[in-house]
Amino acid sequence: MARYTGPKNRICRIFGEPILGSGKSLQKNSHPPGQHGPTKKRKAASEYAVQLKEKQKAKYTYGLLERQFANTYVEAARLKGATGENLIKLLEARLDNPVYRLGLAPTRPAARQLVSHKHIMVNGSVVNIPSYTLRSGDVIELKPKSKVNTTGSITMCS
Repeated sequence: MARYTGPKNRICRIFGEPILGSGKSLQKNSHPPGQHGPTKKRKAASEYAVQLKEKQKAKYTYGLLERQFANTYVEAARLKGATGENLIKLLEARLDNPVYRLGLAPTRPAARQLVSHKHIMVNGSVVNIPSYTLRSGDVIELKPKSKVNTTGSITMCS
């Protein structure tokens, strides 16, 4: 599957936030990328531009492509309640995100790789699909052979 493999600091500079990394490069070079980055006068962004930028920020943060993100949005719109909150809940419930949040992997792409290389078990069975949706009460743990310097199992809470 295609993933963004380009310069991560460039994406951070586009949004002005540390989206794909630690943000160290933003301290040295905080202007937008491009030939006219620091000198070009930028006019106020339209409402559409602001919404598009937020959508792209979420896509890059969670490592999704357009179709995956669109399908997640359709699912969030179908659920009862605020669509934006439902979208964030669905994105946070993907298996690769809790693996990252628990500290089992240093980055989201590393968490995705841990899952796809079959190092993660959910409720006692191996799951190798990073987009697997967790439910409340699911137990996430490393396979016994994969445990090196980490803790055992953690229960998913919502």
